[in-house]
Amino acid sequence: MPAAPKNVPEDRLPRMRNVVESDLEAIALLDQQLFTRDAYSCTVLRQFYDLYARHFLVLDDSQGIQGYVLVGTAVDKGSWVLGLGVTPDRRGRGHGRRLMREVLSCLRADGVHTVRLSVAPANVPAIDLYRSLDFALEGELHKEYFGPGGDRLIMVRHL
Repeated sequence: MPAAPKNVPEDRLPRMRNVVESDLEAIALLDQQLFTRDAYSCTVLRQFYDLYARHFLVLDDSQGIQGYVLVGTAVDKGSWVLGLGVTPDRRGRGHGRRLMREVLSCLRADGVHTVRLSVAPANVPAIDLYRSLDFALEGELHKEYFGPGGDRLIMVRHL
């Protein structure tokens, strides 16, 4: 398990675990809060759960789901981070880093060689997080990657 964020006792951290079916509605609500236009519906999250449950992790505490990470893995052992989100009141505490380190560890153990993700070019905190986890830009800005207004940078990490 990754180290605790600075100045937070281990017993006060949200518990990291694999997602269960009953988490999907809370994750959909969190996704809507965080990503509005690009949020996943419960239907899509259910399908991702059926396909990628092993690489679908949540942070859970007495107040509910505080964050999640979801990675889809292809047969060729390439993976994409499909979602990473932490509740706004829990940001800046290292929870996104914990989620990413744990899922990267799982991917490496499963023989995955390459992990990619897309990130909005204006999301500087996320870009900085990914760079600190050894992701690098792959190519130039992808204009309208997710349609109008959906420009994205693609980042890659080799495990």
